[in-house]
Amino acid sequence: MLSIKDKKIRKLPYSEAIREGIDQAMSENQDLIIIGEGVPDPKSIFETTKGLQEKYGKSRVFDMPLSENGVTGICIGAALNGSPVLMIHQRIDFALLAMDQIINNAAKWHYMFNGQSTVPIVIRVIVGRGWGQGPQHSQNLQALFAHIPGLKVITPSTAKDAKGMMISALKDKNPVIFIEHRWLHHIEDEVPEGVYLSDISSAKILRSGSDVTIVANSLATIESMKAAEALALVGVEAEVVDLRSIKPIDFDTIEKSVIKTKKIAVVDHSWRAGGIAGEVVSTIMERCFDSLEQAPIRITSPDHVTPTSHYLADHYYQDAEQIAIQVLHMFGYKSKVDTVREYLVTSNSKDVPNRDFHGPF
Repeated sequence: MLSIKDKKIRKLPYSEAIREGIDQAMSENQDLIIIGEGVPDPKSIFETTKGLQEKYGKSRVFDMPLSENGVTGICIGAALNGSPVLMIHQRIDFALLAMDQIINNAAKWHYMFNGQSTVPIVIRVIVGRGWGQGPQHSQNLQALFAHIPGLKVITPSTAKDAKGMMISALKDKNPVIFIEHRWLHHIEDEVPEGVYLSDISSAKILRSGSDVTIVANSLATIESMKAAEALALVGVEAEVVDLRSIKPIDFDTIEKSVIKTKKIAVVDHSWRAGGIAGEVVSTIMERCFDSLEQAPIRITSPDHVTPTSHYLADHYYQDAEQIAIQVLHMFGYKSKVDTVREYLVTSNSKDVPNRDFHGPF
């Protein structure tokens, strides 16, 4: 396998990068199968499975009945018998129906049998709001999975990582929860051709800075990068750490950044109570207490049911503007809020941040 440096680079949207990663993994491993609600549908889950059934056949790429717990059990059985599985849920909410199988079987099997059995299954779930889908179709439930020993949980924020981490996850011998935000699907990035692997256990510094560390994952990383650009206009240089993996969390990378900047803000689109942001803050307080110049802050969704109304959504989701403003408050720069707000202003609603993008439903 060639290194990334040896591969041709071109720009691809996040959705196409995922499709390409799955395609290449299937080509490499003839035992790999894909199953999920809408996999062979014409809309093909934001076009991430487009053409795969035609290429690999109905015995390897197929739809599933609406029996999430039962089918997950079947997929775990297939994985135990040597057929790696990519199981896809168009909404993370649907995976709630399969939590018994995911937690009590997939996550524990390797340990219960002293490492003699493995469960090579990737459960791909989509999070995020859009088009007023509300409380049962717009939840960010990543903290639920990150709480479970035996599961790896990854949340790539760039197309390059989405492809490389998908291939790495499909080569892993035990369960990986692959979480993607629907509002990343249309965002382009430089993606190498051919097969390559991205680490599924480390964070990455996407932007260097000296004044404050902003830690984020998934779409929150993209919003944090926008916030960092705005903050730079008023003299605040933010270092942005993309977690990429939320189980495990790469605390070493975060710690090095915080020791340098002395301040930390953690952004996560899930809820505040019991969330990833709280886990990062508590661990950094334990590890970096003497380095911090002030208390860390958490920038999350409020502990409230996800709204359907776009009027409520505009006050619910934390975007680049809210991130930048809360960081400015850390520095006491209230007079600079208007400058940042003017730079980040948008006419789009927070429920549908890009009107040119249309999902499957």
